[in-house]
Amino acid sequence: MIPYSLLDLAPVCEGSTPAQAFANSLDLARHAEALGYTRYWLAEHHNMPGIASAATAVLIGHIAGGTSTIRVGAGGVMLPNHAPLQVAEQFGTLASLHPGRIDLGLGRAPGTDQPTVQALRRYYAGADAFPSDVMELLRYFEPAQPGQPVQAVPGAGIDVPVWILGSSLFGAQLAAALGLPYAFASHFAPAAMTEALALYHRDFKPSKRLRAPHAMLALNVVAADTRAEAQRLFTTQQQSFVRLRRGAPGLIPPPIDDIEAFWTPQEKAMVEQSLACAVIGDADDVREGIAAFVARHRPDELMLTANIFDHDARRHSFELAAGGAGRRPEPVRVAPEGAPTNADLP
Repeated sequence: MIPYSLLDLAPVCEGSTPAQAFANSLDLARHAEALGYTRYWLAEHHNMPGIASAATAVLIGHIAGGTSTIRVGAGGVMLPNHAPLQVAEQFGTLASLHPGRIDLGLGRAPGTDQPTVQALRRYYAGADAFPSDVMELLRYFEPAQPGQPVQAVPGAGIDVPVWILGSSLFGAQLAAALGLPYAFASHFAPAAMTEALALYHRDFKPSKRLRAPHAMLALNVVAADTRAEAQRLFTTQQQSFVRLRRGAPGLIPPPIDDIEAFWTPQEKAMVEQSLACAVIGDADDVREGIAAFVARHRPDELMLTANIFDHDARRHSFELAAGGAGRRPEPVRVAPEGAPTNADLP
């Protein structure tokens, strides 16, 4: 059974607060853990009123501290915003507090607008340094050597699985060259998905971190008791995309009955293209849709995400997507060179 994981942005809904968003995230993580989801990832965004996961490492610690078995990680940390040493120290700390449960996904986009980029890292000049930053970060997780002038404390010698995230061919090339697992952002940028996966598998070079390619795809999944209700819940995400493209991102809006009255034909086409990797419907629709997506693209793992206004409806959607409370997939982690494959792990 392919592992399912969950991507969360700690959404701040209209009429709510970041504090409530954090409480909802912890509750959802505990629910996902009980349902057998493998990973619970949080994504770094800045200057977005509807997304509260800006301090990603802090929130990962909160979620990991409130759960017991589910892996918790970043999907991802936007490395151009940070010094690699600081990221190594943060995730070395998290992995020391929660051994065997922390993942680190790395992205090269800043996750925000240009003025905010300058406020985050005033000397930022672009993402061209991303490959060298990744390699520097990986070195900090290696055991410290005698005379090494700079060490990550904690961090050195700690096992923190590092993933490369991407929505284009660049991330696929880098993940393949470095021998790292790869997660593609098909939930909002599916255009290059097929080509990126093919490139990653073709060019993958085994490393001491990973002996064979391991790819995860993200998928929007909104499930409800009826198909009509699921389509209505999905209008929250559709509205959010349109508002972002209009340059007016805000708090997460409630669903609406008539999405056609909200957007222009051009906006509709943009949203349908961006959210093409989506499965919306009742339990049967979602089960069949996920199965078809997996059969077509053959990922090693799936990362499900859903921007749903009502917290109880969001919990219920992920429960239906998991196939009910009885779904307990086998634990999985990417295997280093010479180790058993994921399918062989107990």
